[in-house]
Amino acid sequence: QVQLMESGGGLVQAGGSLRLSCAASGSIFSINRMGWHRQAPGKQRELVAVITSGSPPTYADSVKGRFGISRDNAKNTVYLQMNSLKPEDTAVYYCYADVTTRSQSRSGYWGQGTQVTVSS
Repeated sequence: QVQLMESGGGLVQAGGSLRLSCAASGSIFSINRMGWHRQAPGKQRELVAVITSGSPPTYADSVKGRFGISRDNAKNTVYLQMNSLKPEDTAVYYCYADVTTRSQSRSGYWGQGTQVTVSS
């Protein structure tokens, strides 16, 4: 089994910054892709950023130039640096990982979500 533990959410004023972290643990053989999605009240969950081994990161148009995703493979951890935050960035942010376990099964896993609230 694989668990994803997120941290770093909170309340920030518009224009401020937050850094989210997500650490994967458990029966991990390898992690192909890690990323962040978000879901605002009354809206569908949307991709924010994703990072895949050997490829440049991908960002939603709404966060390009403001957010940066990075990964520490040794720690099985992905980060999301969020700068110049806007009230419309308010959402629950979910970590996602595409994991191959030690038993060689491959599945996607989600974290429990962390709330980010940006006040105007």
